[in-house]
Amino acid sequence: MEKRHVPAMVKDKQLIQKRRDQMVKSAVTLFQEKGFHRTTTREIARSSGFSVGTLYEYVTSKEDVLYLVCDAVYDEVTNRFNQLLDQSLPAAERFEQMVTAFFQVMDEMQEEVLVMYQEAKSLPKESLSYVLKKDESMTADIQKVIDKCREEGYLTMSETYARFMAENITVKGHMWTFRRWSLRKHYTLEQYTRLQLDALLSK
Repeated sequence: MEKRHVPAMVKDKQLIQKRRDQMVKSAVTLFQEKGFHRTTTREIARSSGFSVGTLYEYVTSKEDVLYLVCDAVYDEVTNRFNQLLDQSLPAAERFEQMVTAFFQVMDEMQEEVLVMYQEAKSLPKESLSYVLKKDESMTADIQKVIDKCREEGYLTMSETYARFMAENITVKGHMWTFRRWSLRKHYTLEQYTRLQLDALLSK
């Protein structure tokens, strides 16, 4: 899956990454507060600590910034999720750790995830296609753990149901983000995770 090239006038790759990281951080906050369409490039630049002219040395449009936000969020979610997994654990423990780790990342990055899903629709077609493939890749990482648990005999289910379970876990993780205003009134993250695990493993 090849990233879309975002042109920059600057040649220093480290500086490009530094400035774009600043943009992404500022844009997440602004998009959350005002939405993508009501946020201006001038506001993103000012919040990032540089002029709008400087911003255009690293991106060509506000849509570029949104693409960078979505790409950065998916990369961070995937990296942190995989870092939390211990592949040496027995299948039963590995499955629970996988669900727990995914929900934990969704909790820690809920602002970024919320912005990404709310605003991704504003991306150009090519960029949106890439972002959706990244989303599918995240679910595929979950299915890999499920498939390994199937191979080891811990989970007994068809390949079709394994795919369904992976999608289900993804949605349950997102639910903690999208319905946090309600769920947090009744459950801690640990309680929510335990209830979802019990539901997933019920026969």
